Amino acid sequence: MNQTLDFLDFLAASPSSYHAARVVADRLIDAGFALQDETDPWDAGPGGHVLVRGGAVMAWWVPEDASPDSGFRIIGSHTDSPGFTLKPGPALSSAGWSQANVEVYGGPILASWLDRELTFAGRVVLGDGSVRLVDTGPVARIPHLAIHLDRSKELELNRQQHMQPVLGLVGEGHTPVLDLVAEKAGVEKQDIDGFDLITCDTQPGQVFGADAELIAAGRMDNLTSVHASLVALLHAVESGDTGDDVLVLAAFDHEEVGSASTTGAAGPILEDVLARTAAALGADLDATRRMYARSTCVSADAAHSVHPNYVGKHDPGHHPLIGAGPVVKINANQRYASDAETVARWRRACRAAGVPSQDFVSNNAMPCGSTIGPITATRLGIPTVDVGVPLLGMHSARELAGVQDQLWFAEALEAYLIGS
Repeated sequence: MNQTLDFLDFLAASPSSYHAARVVADRLIDAGFALQDETDPWDAGPGGHVLVRGGAVMAWWVPEDASPDSGFRIIGSHTDSPGFTLKPGPALSSAGWSQANVEVYGGPILASWLDRELTFAGRVVLGDGSVRLVDTGPVARIPHLAIHLDRSKELELNRQQHMQPVLGLVGEGHTPVLDLVAEKAGVEKQDIDGFDLITCDTQPGQVFGADAELIAAGRMDNLTSVHASLVALLHAVESGDTGDDVLVLAAFDHEEVGSASTTGAAGPILEDVLARTAAALGADLDATRRMYARSTCVSADAAHSVHPNYVGKHDPGHHPLIGAGPVVKINANQRYASDAETVARWRRACRAAGVPSQDFVSNNAMPCGSTIGPITATRLGIPTVDVGVPLLGMHSARELAGVQDQLWFAEALEAYLIGS
């Protein structure tokens, strides 16, 4: 299948972190990976294994010759994206309009969410403890105020007052938001004891541009990395050239809000996978730490492309460009985990794959974002490099990426996994 079309299909099937985790797991299971229940004894037998915890998914490929003398080659990413989550007691009404009561999740570009048909997607938890994934389809919209009613030059959006979506008109036959969710989940509303639901733009991803070299879509921060790491792992396994190291895909949730959760990079999920895999291979505590010392990590998260209308926001010596290859992210203040050794390792992988590489360093007058890289490196002591595909409009409801960059990124990650 065409990899770009597959990426667009992956985006469409992943309107929430919970959907993304399930799609990754399903694709790996279809490829022969075994589903691991965390309450069962750990399986580190030769072959592929995968677990899903909430909106996070972890997978590990164990080669035939894996032992306590092996290491781990890890690709970390995250499944969540900015948006608006549905609050408890989600029904609102104002001036004859039915609305949904939402809370801002992460750092969305608020204006980009106006005048878009939105779905609520995620999970509902029922009274019996079972979990259902749900995607309502286009049911909501955050309308812009007409220019005739506000002639001010600057758009100022209040996160509480101006960002509550409308669902329809209050009146006979109107369906409140939680009733819609229950209907789409195929359950009774009274059976829903909890939910984690987030907005998602329902406009499909699109390849466009004068030469069809660009992609417009939502959630590319950071599903570009989740998809590329999935493709890289599957191709590495298919190649049969994985060496003796255990290959690990770690797609965390909650990066956009700090990673401090049971499924985030600051939580125990990756360490659980590594430590339990090491123990199943026969490693004691000291041998496990020696396995960590042989390990490396690629933190894969979207990067900033130079913006043609805001060139001054970028460092004058570093203008990473869409269509010119994956980006290495470097920061002297450790907002990224890259250092000379991990950057050199990444560049070797890029050369082996025949993929160009670019560097991103922040303008000194601009704040610098961060990623899971410093968090995992600090927690585990595993050398890490921060890389990603360049985007424009990061945190917009609809971001911009390059077709070739996404293909190159998967190839470079595959080269890293097979030890090139």
